[in-house]
Amino acid sequence: MILTAKFRLAALGVAAGLMGVLIALATILSQKQSGELRVQLNIVDSESTGISEHFKDSLRDVNTIRLRYTMDHDPAAWQQFLNASHELGSWLDKQAPKLNTGREQDLLRQVKTAYDDYLAAARQMYLRDQTNRTPKDVLADFSNSRTNSQHLFDLGQSLARAHYESRNQVLARANATLGQLRQSVLALVALLFLFGLALALLAYRDLIVPLRVKLVESQSLAERHEKLASLGLLAAGVAHEIRNPLTAIKAAVFIQQKKFPPASPEAADAALVQREILRLERIVTEFLQFARPAEPELATIPSDQPLKEVQSLLGPALARNNIRLLLEDSAPLPVKVDGEQMKQVLINLVQNAADSIGRDGAITLRSRADRKPLAQGETDVVILEVADTGPGIAPEVEKRLFDPFFTTKSEGTGLGLSIAACIVQKHGGALQYQTQVNHGTTFGIILPRAA
Repeated sequence: MILTAKFRLAALGVAAGLMGVLIALATILSQKQSGELRVQLNIVDSESTGISEHFKDSLRDVNTIRLRYTMDHDPAAWQQFLNASHELGSWLDKQAPKLNTGREQDLLRQVKTAYDDYLAAARQMYLRDQTNRTPKDVLADFSNSRTNSQHLFDLGQSLARAHYESRNQVLARANATLGQLRQSVLALVALLFLFGLALALLAYRDLIVPLRVKLVESQSLAERHEKLASLGLLAAGVAHEIRNPLTAIKAAVFIQQKKFPPASPEAADAALVQREILRLERIVTEFLQFARPAEPELATIPSDQPLKEVQSLLGPALARNNIRLLLEDSAPLPVKVDGEQMKQVLINLVQNAADSIGRDGAITLRSRADRKPLAQGETDVVILEVADTGPGIAPEVEKRLFDPFFTTKSEGTGLGLSIAACIVQKHGGALQYQTQVNHGTTFGIILPRAA
């Protein structure tokens, strides 16, 4: 569950990071396009000014040379006029690639047509100059030249204005592109917000809520342990005080039991009292073991040794109820334990398994190697298992299985599993189980593997 939550959080985090990268790229792209737009607008502005000024200056030079030729009829002036007019015509031809709109192209055609008319009028004037011209003809040529020049000036200004107005198309395209980028950035920001919200909700649901539940459970468990610790101290005191009177009663009953005839009712009553005293002693002993567990005396032994001893000890007694106590062949793995305490844990688990079976079943003892997390971290372990063919553990019993003083047996104290778990914990291990209703239960004693 935790790994799945971490994977989801990682996936959402990566998605949010990608959204952030896309937003950054869109921002950089918009800045780049804004820079390109400024460059294009500057180029259009400079070209518009250049067209206007260059055309005006060049046409003024051509007119000045033509006027000088008109006044002096100098062939050199006419050649200068031809050269200057040719340069102006070539310049007009070079402006075509810079003009993109239909209006610009149309005005350029008008300029070229008017310029051709202007040159044609100049050539006619030159041809007339080869004959005798009257002052009236000169004045008419001068007036026509001025009219054509003014028309060309006006067309040149219109062309420059049309080229300047083409910047509006550049602005429109740029605004459309920037608008799309702006919408993309806003959409990405909205997605980033949604991803962030989903990330927060997922973290709260899969991490914070379980942690809060575990914290509440831990607090409840700590409070219960404190109560149990107080109860254990009280029980230890009471048990200690009960043990001495029980010893005296037991001795007195033993003395009185000898005075009664073997088959008399008094002897039977004395035997009953004796058995109950022994049961009370067992209960007192278990109370004391739970309240003040002894520290284990550790020694390295093979893992199958306590299993063999428990099999030989309990096997014959269980066979009377047709319960087989089996020992699987296992490698003798080294474990560092208190042999007597570990045998006590195994006896408790085997007796519980036998009680759950009742009659006609099997209990299997085995040991195996594994790798499990313990208090000191993940390590190599040896697991001593007690598997039975009983009815399994009911779900309502599972919840309180290790609670002290909880038992389903009529004569039990409810301390067996609690004492077993405490002993295993003192060995640095853990007690676990797996159960399935109508399919049996397997208890495992997880112990650190010895070197």
